[in-house]
Amino acid sequence: MPTSSFALTAEQELLRSEVRRFAEERIRPGVDERERTHEFPADILREMGEMGLLGMLVGERYGGAGFDTVSYVVAVEEIARVCPSVAVTMSVSNSVCAWPIYCFGSDELRERFLPPLAAGVHLGGFGLTEPGSGSDAAAMRTTARRDGDHWLLNGEKAWITNAGFAATYVVMAKTDPAAGSRGVTAFVVAADSPGLAVGEPETKMGLKASRTAPLLLTDCRIPAGNLLGQVGEGFKIALATLDHSRLGIAAQAVGIHQRATELAISYARQRVQFGVPIARHQAVQFQIAQMATELEAARVLTRHAAGHEGEHHGGRLASQAKLYASEAANRACYTALQIHGGNGFSDDSEISRLYRDVRVTTIYEGTSEMQRLVIARHVLRG
Repeated sequence: MPTSSFALTAEQELLRSEVRRFAEERIRPGVDERERTHEFPADILREMGEMGLLGMLVGERYGGAGFDTVSYVVAVEEIARVCPSVAVTMSVSNSVCAWPIYCFGSDELRERFLPPLAAGVHLGGFGLTEPGSGSDAAAMRTTARRDGDHWLLNGEKAWITNAGFAATYVVMAKTDPAAGSRGVTAFVVAADSPGLAVGEPETKMGLKASRTAPLLLTDCRIPAGNLLGQVGEGFKIALATLDHSRLGIAAQAVGIHQRATELAISYARQRVQFGVPIARHQAVQFQIAQMATELEAARVLTRHAAGHEGEHHGGRLASQAKLYASEAANRACYTALQIHGGNGFSDDSEISRLYRDVRVTTIYEGTSEMQRLVIARHVLRG
């Protein structure tokens, strides 16, 4: 997409249409049951891999679809409109596993790990957060030390999306604990590496069909060639990866916002109070107008940021998109539930599920507070 235009190309519009069709026909049936039972949608993800949706940002040489970033956020939005749990699984595998391997990995790493990720045969995960460090990534305690032709990793990673189902993880560890952020190094860790275990899954407020669990590393032995980038470059790689992955979370928020708006409009048209549909009441009209306006702003900002990825101000735009889209989506779900009234408060209502799912979008991939710090630093340094 040209960075001067917000319109989708014909190819991007076709992609959007195909992903929406797939989401409605293959993902929507059974969403409520999967969320109720916490069932991981493995079969659906395999189909998405066959469609190229799990290797969207990987070049064709490594089996990927080679899409641009705008196409990627369009696809994530359409999946999130139907099932945010599937969307975040898709986003994590694409953005924080396949993408850094593609951008920073050696040819050997790319050849070994990217084709199964791009095909959806394998899912990916990202190990940065720890029980005692989230936004303060430099405070991580996981270590890595060289042992001949291998590295030994020790520590615990927390809140790892796809843990237990992913076959490949990008993991950050300290190779020089005294060097702070300059002592962090990135590694590619196969799920079957000796010394790697997955802890008990988290019981979460939302995104219940997305698996989140700790990674436990006890003398986890990986080949020396699984180094991603150079020793000491892990913090830089992590920041670049988060800049990129925030676009996926912004798109997830836009998709949730879109669906919340649709549900609010539909309910307002059919719910009768005081003898008329509540859509005839100005108070409800103003709420829906605000939701619709913020939706368009969030979508445009997200696509604009995606179109400028990799440029000197791309990180700021990604943070702005993630900040605005996630907070706007939270407001939209709040308003949509309010319009539904008591009927929206039922666990059986779709808006109730979206209300729970959307809450985390202002937290993961960097909280709203961290986004404001990132944006301020960019703006204030001129």
